Amino acid sequence: MNQEAWKKVEAAIASSKDLTIKDMFAADPARAQKYTLKAAGWMLDYSKNRIDSSVMKSLIKLAEASNLKAEIEKMFTGKKINATENRAVLHTALRNMDPKARVNVDGKNVMPQIRKVLADMGEFATSVRTGKHRGFTGKKIKYIVNIGIGGSDLGPAMATIALAPFSKRSIKSFFVSNIDSTHLAEVLREVRADQTLFIVASKTFTTLETMTNAQSARAWLIEKLGDKKAVAKHFVAVSTNADEVSAFGIDVKNMFGFWDWVGGRYSLPSAIGLSHMISIGPNNFKRLLKGYWKMDKHFRTASLGRNMPVLLALLGILYSNGYGAESYAVLPYEQYLSRFPAYLQQLDMESNGKAVTKDGEKVTYATGPIEWGEPGTNGQHAFYQLIHQGTRLIPCDFIGFCKTHNPIADHHDKLMANLFAQTEALAFGKTAEQCRAEGDPENLIPFKTFEGNRPTNTLLADALTPETLGALIALYEHKIFVQGVIWNIYSFDQWGVQLGKVLAKNVLDDLVAKKAKKLKHDSSTNALITHYRKVLGRDA
Repeated sequence: MNQEAWKKVEAAIASSKDLTIKDMFAADPARAQKYTLKAAGWMLDYSKNRIDSSVMKSLIKLAEASNLKAEIEKMFTGKKINATENRAVLHTALRNMDPKARVNVDGKNVMPQIRKVLADMGEFATSVRTGKHRGFTGKKIKYIVNIGIGGSDLGPAMATIALAPFSKRSIKSFFVSNIDSTHLAEVLREVRADQTLFIVASKTFTTLETMTNAQSARAWLIEKLGDKKAVAKHFVAVSTNADEVSAFGIDVKNMFGFWDWVGGRYSLPSAIGLSHMISIGPNNFKRLLKGYWKMDKHFRTASLGRNMPVLLALLGILYSNGYGAESYAVLPYEQYLSRFPAYLQQLDMESNGKAVTKDGEKVTYATGPIEWGEPGTNGQHAFYQLIHQGTRLIPCDFIGFCKTHNPIADHHDKLMANLFAQTEALAFGKTAEQCRAEGDPENLIPFKTFEGNRPTNTLLADALTPETLGALIALYEHKIFVQGVIWNIYSFDQWGVQLGKVLAKNVLDDLVAKKAKKLKHDSSTNALITHYRKVLGRDA
């Protein structure tokens, strides 16, 4: 992080630290208008933050000092900004809707490949939705089971729930990710073999969790239908390993590829989204891509001071690095977005959970905040107490929609009233004088006052649609990228997930060995393995 620019941010914070959000609103009747921005179908009200013009100007200067505009262009134009893996980062190319667009990787335009895969996905999705593609016994496909993990699961699972109003209701979607056999077993209890299509999502077709689940699903299908030939009708692959796909029994014509410049947590617009496309249809999937593209264009072209992803990123840095906030909450007031916070957990924490700079030096400042959240109003009856009156500062993003897909009585008005009221309460609190005026006894006043001055952003769209969902995902993708640039860390690798995987293979060998052998782990791990084997009777 540029320390000279950051010192100016700290100076701006110090000059306004005695002013509360309440004070700032009282001093400026036009504050809400000044700190509201619209882009790609979304409105961002960031007026309920601990900011004034001096703080915002210093934050923008920090972004400029980080050479942010140039870094944005590097990403969009296919430069290999994922330097530790020597890869370009081109998830934005997946949703580029410009028919004349050229995006080069190693001198080759990748847009024709992207369009071909998208067309192939659309053709296959349509064949499933219309009943042209049928199971081994001739029955229509009624159940889709996506088998993946991480980005191969969280993206399509989140989006399929989010866009359920646009789905083909006669086709039910399931997602299996956990290697815990319960996850697969419970899904298999819900489906019929002769009407189920399994989508195995693994680029290498060797991912431990995914392939373990896929092999077990394959065995189940063969047992139920009595013929290995059934696999070709009931399994397709999202992969690039044709040999392994074919050996599994999948027709390579039903293999949909993607590229090493697509990170797993950014892969929903790629072939990883096939299960989602089958659910909502190719046309709605293209609407999703269009929403991504609108936010991409805004991010790439808007000035830093009027750039929605940049502003969210800078506000996050303000609280993380300026105020010591360790986490932030994402609170969608929309049940269809119930999995959105979980999706963002991977997107943010896998991207920026880094402790070394791009130069390989230890960072001297906080990076990678903890992201968490639940849908409103459920969260209000769970953890809002800590946000309102606890000792930790937790900035919050509230997400809502003016229209509902399910108008029942006055439910939606009450939902949105709660959203707006929460941001008001967090910002302005409740004073002891207000408590006294309401007749509260003096001994209870310390417990019933609210400090306020708790920062929030409010994101509003007219309705949850494929376009607004795509734009919302892109908004957070780019926010996280901006923070990585300013922190001078690599946001597109994830070496931290590897060590546990490697060690697990060694532990597995010890767990399943026919005879006990001398264990070579630490004393704790050795004891755990010994206890496990004893319970299962493996050393009797």
